[in-house]
Amino acid sequence: MGKRVAVVGVGMTKQRSSRPDVNGQELINEAVRAALEDAGISRRDIDAVVIGNMDHFEGINYVDTWSVDGSGALMKPIMKLTTGGTTGTTVAMAAYYHVASGLFDRVLAVGWEKNSESDTTGAIITAFDPFWDRPIFAGAVAGLALEATQYMHLTGATEEDAAYVAVRERRHALNNPFAHLHINLTIEDVMNSPYLSWPVKMGDMCPRTDGACAVVFASEDVVEEFPNKPAWILAVADRHLWAYTSDPYVNQAIENGWWFPALEWSAREVYDKVGIKDPLKEIDVAELYLPYSFAGLRYMESLGFCERGGGPDLVRSGATDMGGECPVNPSGGVMSSNAIGATGLLRVAECALQIQGRAGDRQVPDVKIALATGFGGCFWSDVLLMGREMPEKPRG
Repeated sequence: MGKRVAVVGVGMTKQRSSRPDVNGQELINEAVRAALEDAGISRRDIDAVVIGNMDHFEGINYVDTWSVDGSGALMKPIMKLTTGGTTGTTVAMAAYYHVASGLFDRVLAVGWEKNSESDTTGAIITAFDPFWDRPIFAGAVAGLALEATQYMHLTGATEEDAAYVAVRERRHALNNPFAHLHINLTIEDVMNSPYLSWPVKMGDMCPRTDGACAVVFASEDVVEEFPNKPAWILAVADRHLWAYTSDPYVNQAIENGWWFPALEWSAREVYDKVGIKDPLKEIDVAELYLPYSFAGLRYMESLGFCERGGGPDLVRSGATDMGGECPVNPSGGVMSSNAIGATGLLRVAECALQIQGRAGDRQVPDVKIALATGFGGCFWSDVLLMGREMPEKPRG
């Protein structure tokens, strides 16, 4: 039987549009030092390191070895992962499995990105078919716009419904000293912002961020060594799908009733493992990878927080606001900070802080179960459930 695993230390840099004062290794080192200090250990206590970013954005090869001066992985086993927007949650899952397998007791997970020195659009464009996909699906915004128009067509949702999500995320970020954007937007502000690709506007989108996050994962055998209460990993799951101009995604929704197949399948798996029947009532807080406002409508439905087409009514009811039934993204989420390689890992780190009661002004009272998700390029998804109580047995 595998080992049960908990998060015992968290470190993150302040997320900013540009960090010209540090290079990549130094940025990584800020988060790593903070996580080790938080866990009350030193580099020597770490058994292995898992690191990830979108290395082709920065044009850096062998990030695992290149980053050693920042990560502290000298003479330690190290693994590099790159899975698009899900990189941060994939890094967390890999660190979890490193420990759950019994191979290591203490593993450091690191996610980072220096978007101010990268070319995200150019790298994404080259990934698509040059004759069809590239002119109309190139880059993240156009793909998300396809999703938004489909959702609006199928449900009757409006741009103003999505704007509510954008306002909520930015309002929550005001309580997070680490967040990149601290702007108190109104619905009118979002609606009057310029279009990027209809119906997606500037106010609907996430920023480009420089930042890093590091998280210490520990085995049940050693958690008592650490000063922080353990935030236990209850279950993890992921699904990676390929969408050619999102056609399979559209067909799934229309023919089979799936809104977001990868998210629905992975969420169903972790719910089944933990015994979650009513996610909105049983999950106390959610840190979701919402790269733009419309995701905050559709993904609520795929996560089972409400019925098909019920996303707009749910978010407008206040159920996902601070003080609501299940607050979503008390940190301000991806729409307030998006250092791509770190973004998913930040969701895990924020959930751990919530469970430990250490989230400061963004703390949700009495968190027992927290949900973290990652979202990546071709509409793929990672889902992690975390809890205050140690699970009866490991659930990989």
